[in-house]
Amino acid sequence: MGDWFCCGSPPRGRLPCLDGMRGIAHRGGLLQTTSLDHPHKGVGVFRDNETHSVETIIVSLQDTNQPDVRLFAIPANAPVVWLFDVDQALKTHPAYVNAKAGDWRSALTLVSDLALAGVYANRHKFARDCIFVAPFAREASGDNAIPQVLAEVCAVVFGATADQTIIQVTKVYHTGADAMERLALRPEFDGVVQPGKRYVLVDDVTSLGGTLAELGHYIQLKGGIVAGIFVLVNAGRLKSFSPDRQTLKLLEQRYANELIEIFGIKASALTANEARYLVGFRSADEIRNRLVKAKQEIDIRLRSKGIPGVFGC
Repeated sequence: MGDWFCCGSPPRGRLPCLDGMRGIAHRGGLLQTTSLDHPHKGVGVFRDNETHSVETIIVSLQDTNQPDVRLFAIPANAPVVWLFDVDQALKTHPAYVNAKAGDWRSALTLVSDLALAGVYANRHKFARDCIFVAPFAREASGDNAIPQVLAEVCAVVFGATADQTIIQVTKVYHTGADAMERLALRPEFDGVVQPGKRYVLVDDVTSLGGTLAELGHYIQLKGGIVAGIFVLVNAGRLKSFSPDRQTLKLLEQRYANELIEIFGIKASALTANEARYLVGFRSADEIRNRLVKAKQEIDIRLRSKGIPGVFGC
């Protein structure tokens, strides 16, 4: 028999055939797999922790050794809380430049001025057992201090805790990047996730939502549960993180698994704004051509700041 994988509460209704990692979209239960003669298929036995029901499903194992593929979506029922629709108040705050450059005192001043009242007003949105976690690159001098300070303030106000172990291990240089450039440079995370614990994802600004989606994927991959999102500024055109069914169906019909090949992202794991952007392309080849151009633009932008290019374009 295969290993047991801790996951979280499954979707209600019929469990789907899984096309990707063992246990995808099943949070709050246990999934046991055993291989079949087929090189990429296995049988999954899922036990619901709430109802104790057991169901057998067919699982694709072809991506289980590809942790860089984003397979877990932000749960559709996870509440999203934000305080501003645009970043004007953030960027014009006198402490912003220093806080963005990594000064913790400046970040605390900024968060106290702009967010504290809003955090307190939403203090009943998340339970005390939640862990607030931000995309934080601890080892990178000068990294944006605002997200981690916001997570710490949320933890104090909510009577919860803030994570200090999960870190962003790659620098993605998203400042000034367009949508395709953000999809080309996906952040990666490392650190200890507490299986079965509920995490609230925290950031200062979100637009496409890709950074928080990657953080949420990592947490679920390691057995945690994404309980919600709290951001200072939600600048995305769509405020939800979950694509509507029509857009998702169109993407899956048009591209099938090509988005995994191109970006390393399963269509169902896209955010609403990522899906909205990609549905505007007419073909996978059109996306590939735009991605090539985006990588060239990234390297040009980085070299103009004295930073070596990442794609060698």
